[in-house]
Amino acid sequence: MDTYNWYSQIIKPFWAPPGWVFGPVWTFLYALIAFSFGKVFYMALRKQIPFMAALPFILNLIFNFAFTPLQFGLKNNLLAGIDILFVLGTLIWAMAAIYPRTRWIAYIQIPYLLWVSFATVLQLTITYLNI
Repeated sequence: MDTYNWYSQIIKPFWAPPGWVFGPVWTFLYALIAFSFGKVFYMALRKQIPFMAALPFILNLIFNFAFTPLQFGLKNNLLAGIDILFVLGTLIWAMAAIYPRTRWIAYIQIPYLLWVSFATVLQLTITYLNI
């Protein structure tokens, strides 16, 4: 079964957004992520911030990029649910780590935080409904 058919057939909550919403939202968020995370990595390479302040940003990217293969490649809601908890956790850690050093980078993560919080509840609900 192809990915589209699989995802369209799993049980989703009534409040799940239509599929077309995800593309524009993630396009906007990835632009913010590229700009702000790029600035963090640049600052870490120039030793303007310690590596430990950049570490949660690195981990967040890894967990973020792992979500799609877990959810749609493996078609594994449970692993995707666990992964998105790591996305949310590392994002909160990243915001807390960078806030004392460069507040605007923490503030620019707010749309990402709001979306990932919603996506976490959505994914955990989908996982529960499809056990």
